[in-house]
Amino acid sequence: MSVAQKAYVKASITRIVAEAKALGELGIGTIAIMPNDAESYPEDSFDNMKAFAAKHRFTFPYVIDTTQEVARTYDAQCTPDFFGFNAQDELQYRGRLDASRMTPVPKARRDLFEAMKLVAETGGGPKEQLPSMGCSIKWRH
Repeated sequence: MSVAQKAYVKASITRIVAEAKALGELGIGTIAIMPNDAESYPEDSFDNMKAFAAKHRFTFPYVIDTTQEVARTYDAQCTPDFFGFNAQDELQYRGRLDASRMTPVPKARRDLFEAMKLVAETGGGPKEQLPSMGCSIKWRH
């Protein structure tokens, strides 16, 4: 998973943390990668990332992609943008967290959770994958 401290992430962070915990209970790991240019956008500094992770009680690593190489390799488009891999490190899911956007929708379909559970059980992702919505990545110039 890729996460930054912008509006979409702030609106969904409680759900992201809860889904990471639920996936962890199934033996599925999570990592959040922040690709934003922290030099041009100091609010995305590593110190602010650490404070954000502590405030929201991340149970998973939260790292910074200072070169933006990871984001470019996977053609990340926004934050948050979710990528799910199988045990062979093959990309199997590229989609949204759930059917909510900025405001949680009661009983929203848990796209990421369901997709990663399927990947863990079968090695393959779902046929239907809806793109994530989020803030644009702050690319280096």
